[in-house]
Amino acid sequence: MDIQNLKAQVLAVLFAAGRPLSLKELSPLGSEEALTRAVVALERDLADGRLGVQLERVAGGWRLVVHAVHLSAVEQVLRPTPPRISKAALEVLALIAYQQPLTRAELEALRGKSVEGVLEGLVERQLVQIVGEKDAVGRPKLYGTTDRFLEMFGLESLADLPPLGEGPVLLLRS
Repeated sequence: MDIQNLKAQVLAVLFAAGRPLSLKELSPLGSEEALTRAVVALERDLADGRLGVQLERVAGGWRLVVHAVHLSAVEQVLRPTPPRISKAALEVLALIAYQQPLTRAELEALRGKSVEGVLEGLVERQLVQIVGEKDAVGRPKLYGTTDRFLEMFGLESLADLPPLGEGPVLLLRS
């Protein structure tokens, strides 16, 4: 299969998926080497914004997003409202993101307040998940962030979190 056809297929699949896809998920289209070449070429083709979208590497895969040049046009027409997250939820999410895995008791000790309702809301929104149990009395649940968290904040991995103390810690991606 030629690279142009493979790029078109990757673009179509990413458009239809509406979520990040990894090379493994794209593997029915071709070999890892061919897919890598196609994705790199597609990133290059979309980088200048002429087509209105670009590829973004996030959560271990790629997704289509509106190119920054065209955000105002999208906002004019669609008037998107970014997801609302309370200050308390952002605090708990930041603690988990930087220090995971954590138990509810550890979160409450760090925050100095109850996190029960906030933690339930973050789990419900699929930003946080149970990642195991602590080897301690009562086997408390350990919480960590999800791929949805990475997507929402435009991160490829937790390694992309800004160092603590450097300006705003978490910025929502719409």
